[in-house]
Amino acid sequence: QVQLVESGGGLVQPGGSLRLSCVASDIIFALYNMGWYRQAPGKQRELVAAFSGGRNTNYADSVKGRFTISRDAAKNTVYLQMNSLKPEDTAVYYCNAQLVNVLWGQGTQVTVSS
Repeated sequence: QVQLVESGGGLVQPGGSLRLSCVASDIIFALYNMGWYRQAPGKQRELVAAFSGGRNTNYADSVKGRFTISRDAAKNTVYLQMNSLKPEDTAVYYCNAQLVNVLWGQGTQVTVSS
């Protein structure tokens, strides 16, 4: 059973923008803390941005001021707006939901290249 469905990845030039979307089930969206992680080739998966304790947000230092996490309760969707993208942002981006257990989406590839 797929519980987190991501979309929005792709190829973009440096300086460009992309918006990732993650649709969750009703229960997950209502109860879990949701966020985004990424994993670049040869590197560990790392936090990009996440909600905690309701609407508090946490961002990796490397994306502060460029990425914004948001949520739309009417659509059970969490977004990651990525602006001023850099080649080092290239990675597979994963939607994440945490409560007692941890859930992951299937991942979506983001490639920043000229």
